[in-house]
Amino acid sequence: MDESGRCGDAPQPQRRAGASRSTLWRVGALVVTATAGYVFVSGAVTSRGSDIRPAGGDIATLLQDRARQVEVKRSTAQSLQDQIDDLSAAVGIPGLDDLLATVEKAAAPAGLTEVRGAGLRVTLTDAPRSSDAEGIDPNVLVVHQQDLQGFVNALWAGGASAVTLQGQRLVSTTGIKCVGSTVVLDGVPYSPPYVIEAIGGPTALQLALDDSSQVEVYREYVRDFELGLEVESVRQLVAPAWDGQVDLRHAEVFEG
Repeated sequence: MDESGRCGDAPQPQRRAGASRSTLWRVGALVVTATAGYVFVSGAVTSRGSDIRPAGGDIATLLQDRARQVEVKRSTAQSLQDQIDDLSAAVGIPGLDDLLATVEKAAAPAGLTEVRGAGLRVTLTDAPRSSDAEGIDPNVLVVHQQDLQGFVNALWAGGASAVTLQGQRLVSTTGIKCVGSTVVLDGVPYSPPYVIEAIGGPTALQLALDDSSQVEVYREYVRDFELGLEVESVRQLVAPAWDGQVDLRHAEVFEG
């Protein structure tokens, strides 16, 4: 004890603080190590052994390279499918004729046959650079994935028999995704302007666009931020047959 009769333990708070700092340092080091490990593992799982860095140092080069890869794989897949069809016909499998007849009947609604006819052409474009004023979120000045989906869904609801985006046929398994300032359609990147063509009764298709809440939201942005929108009736449109894969690989039947 000291002369005042109190225990001489004044240094203890400093020791406790030192112990606390030591504990915090160890916990911090553990958190940093765990986070780094998570990032490395996530990168490995995402890349699946491939280089996930942009080729050539920019995203545009990467997207162009990916588009070429997709086209090569599509061509190879189609060639293999043709070989399978030829071999199946040559073997003479029992019941094959009935099966082929069923497949042929389902080909048109599945988007596997070419469709021609009158319809609407919708063109969506980003706002002009002059609209990029200070204080305006740049995201409101570009066409997004949900904008394209909104127009496509409205056209389907209007009774369209076939719909294309950038000349590519849209089917039930088609995926539209945003990647930077471009839209990727089944692995192929596209830049604006985005052209949607729908074959069907022009009047019914126009009414469906007018009734769509998603289309109305886009029209508000057209008025407020000068996004581009043009809708025109066309007497003769062509929707090419879809020549890609149509099987679902990641869907599960919902029960309940």
